[in-house]
Amino acid sequence: MRVLCILLPDFPLKCEILRNPGIESSRVVIIHGVGSKKLVLDHSPELDRIQKDMTLQQALACHDRAGIVQADLPYYRSVFNGMLDNLEGISPLVEGADLGTAYLGADGLHLIYPDDESLVAAARGVIPEVFTARMGMAEGKFPAYLAALNSPPDGYRIISGRTGDFMKDFPCDVLPVSMKSKGKLREFGIRTLGQLAKYPVGPLQSQFGPEGRKIRELARGFDDTPLQARRAEEIIEENTTLSSVTISIDTVLVAIEQLLARVFVRISQQGMGIHSLILWTCSYDSEHWERAIRFKEPSTDIKRVMSRIRMVLENYPQPGPVEQAGVRITRLGYPRGKQNSLFTEVRGRDHLIEDIRQLELRQGNPQVFKLKEVEPWSRIPERRYALIPTGR
Repeated sequence: MRVLCILLPDFPLKCEILRNPGIESSRVVIIHGVGSKKLVLDHSPELDRIQKDMTLQQALACHDRAGIVQADLPYYRSVFNGMLDNLEGISPLVEGADLGTAYLGADGLHLIYPDDESLVAAARGVIPEVFTARMGMAEGKFPAYLAALNSPPDGYRIISGRTGDFMKDFPCDVLPVSMKSKGKLREFGIRTLGQLAKYPVGPLQSQFGPEGRKIRELARGFDDTPLQARRAEEIIEENTTLSSVTISIDTVLVAIEQLLARVFVRISQQGMGIHSLILWTCSYDSEHWERAIRFKEPSTDIKRVMSRIRMVLENYPQPGPVEQAGVRITRLGYPRGKQNSLFTEVRGRDHLIEDIRQLELRQGNPQVFKLKEVEPWSRIPERRYALIPTGR
């Protein structure tokens, strides 16, 4: 398959410049949290001694006057997904591999784009000018990636015919294989793809197992890995800003429960449940925290969803006092059939909940609430209790 690879270097930094153009003239380091550590995600090109995944302390030791910017991963993903949406207007096969890396299927587009240069120009036209794009086209994802990696800034490189000669001088570290395999290649003294391509498949399989054949084929320029095209699914996102920053899990849970109530009002009419979601919070100093939650079966019970969310919040502490909270529903599904309870009291409660649910569907928002204790120790009466929808 003919593939167009698009690389967007310094993607987080360019996203910040897109939002705040004044950053372009400053020297900044974008950091994100991994556990208790603060690691470099991106940085201004002028800060030459700083590298990605370097700790914040090491970065400041190199450039102590650099500005610090907390990474806003939801914003970066939103910008990238917007680009992928635009690229789908060019090709129906679009894969967003990682932030700043996209692949397009180029086969069958000759009636729209008469040559490869026209396709490349169309792809560049839907990417905001603030982003520097490197593009490469070849047979297969890996050769296209190397072509993009070897192209000039805001330029492209098209590889046709034999790709082995083009790839032979690349280091083996560019291979999309495990770190263990890359380490073995270094131990054996195999530094370039050209050296690797000369080895027969037998010795490579004996040392690397099933991955040995793949390593040899990639080194010779053969990659039949199919594009993982984006699935057309509805993504629902709800978020809120808390009335005041808090470290109380109960306060955060109350806010999230209100957000989920809005989501269930929207999806209950279709008889669907939540299959997976991403829970995120943002601290008062813009530090982002998020966790993915998946359910074996699509859940239509808000209590079950909240139970999992409480468990996640208790097991993965927040990086600081929470100012914002949100949920992003990434996958919906239809639940399996459920047998009604044999007990009259339980059936009566279920019928009441269903009546409340139907009322909410007609009105479009929660109508029945219950009082829930949140911060009983607070001196401010409004913080002691909160109204929670009871329609689920």
